[in-house]
Amino acid sequence: MKQAEPTDLLVQLRELEPVVEENLNRHLATAKEWFPHEYVPWSEARDFDGVLGGEAWEPGQSKLSEVARISLIVNLLTEDNLPSYHHEIATVFGRDGAWGTWVHRWTAEEGRHGIAIRDYLLATRAVDPVALERARMAHMEGGFRNSYEGLIEPIAYVSFQELATRVSHRNTGTASGDPVCEQLLARVAADENLHMVFYRNLLSAAFDLAPNQAMRAVTRVASTFQMPGHTIENFGRKSVQIAKAGIYDLRLHHDDVLVPVLRQVRAFDRSLSGDGEAAREELATYMADLDAQASRFVERREAHRARAAV
Repeated sequence: MKQAEPTDLLVQLRELEPVVEENLNRHLATAKEWFPHEYVPWSEARDFDGVLGGEAWEPGQSKLSEVARISLIVNLLTEDNLPSYHHEIATVFGRDGAWGTWVHRWTAEEGRHGIAIRDYLLATRAVDPVALERARMAHMEGGFRNSYEGLIEPIAYVSFQELATRVSHRNTGTASGDPVCEQLLARVAADENLHMVFYRNLLSAAFDLAPNQAMRAVTRVASTFQMPGHTIENFGRKSVQIAKAGIYDLRLHHDDVLVPVLRQVRAFDRSLSGDGEAAREELATYMADLDAQASRFVERREAHRARAAV
C-alpha cells in the first residue's frame, strides 16, 4: 500500500530539512560576497536642500526615462518591505536548524538590494527624495502578509516570486540605458537567481514528498500570483507602464517565470491521483489561458508602437 502523504506542518519541516541543509551548503559555496557601495556612482552625488542647505531636486536632474524610474522605485519599495517578508517566512520556516540559518542568510542578502538601489537613485538624483521616503513609509506601514497556507504553498510562492524579481531587476537595468544601473541590477538579479534555485529545489523535494499536495499548492499559487509589491500606491497603473515598456509583462511572466519553474520541478510529469490530477488539469487550463492573454497583450502593444512610429 502506498504511504499517505504527510500533511502535518512539523512533519513536513522535519522531512524537508535535509534538503534545506544540502541547498544551504550549496548556496553558501556558490554565492559571491559583494558590497553595495562599490556599485554606486558616489562622484555624481551632492547635497539636497533641507538640513544641509544643498540643491533642491528637479525632474530634469535625472538621466533616466520615466518608465525606468518608475520600475526602479517599484523594485526598491518592494525590497523595502524586507522586515515583513522576514517575519512571514520565519513564521512558516522557523528560526532553528537549517531552516532558521537559511531564513537569516536570505534576509541578510536581500537587505543589500534596497541599500544599493536607494543609494544609486539618490546619488544620481534619479528620484524626488521626499516623495520616495513618503512612499517608503506608506508602503512599509501597510506591511506584507503571507496569503498562503501550510508549508508547500509559501515555498511555491517564493519559487515563482524570486524568479519574477530577477527578471524585473535585469530588464529594469537594461531599460535604464545607464551602464552603471545595469551593472548594479545585474548584481542584484544574480542574488535573486540563487534564491530562486534554492526555493525551486525545495519545491521539487516537496513534490517528491507529497506530490498531490504540491500540485494543489502550485496550482493555487500560480493562478493567484501577485508580486510582493502589489500594495504599493498606484501599483496597477505603474505595472501597466512597466508592462508596456516590456520590462515585466504577461508574456515574460508566462514564459520566463511560470514555465521554467514548472518544468524544473516536473509538475506535468509527476504521478498523481485524485485531487492532485484535477489540480494539474486546472493548472494546464490556466496556463493555456494565460498564454492566450499574453499573446493578445503583445499584439496590442506592438500595434500601438507601430501606430506611434508613423
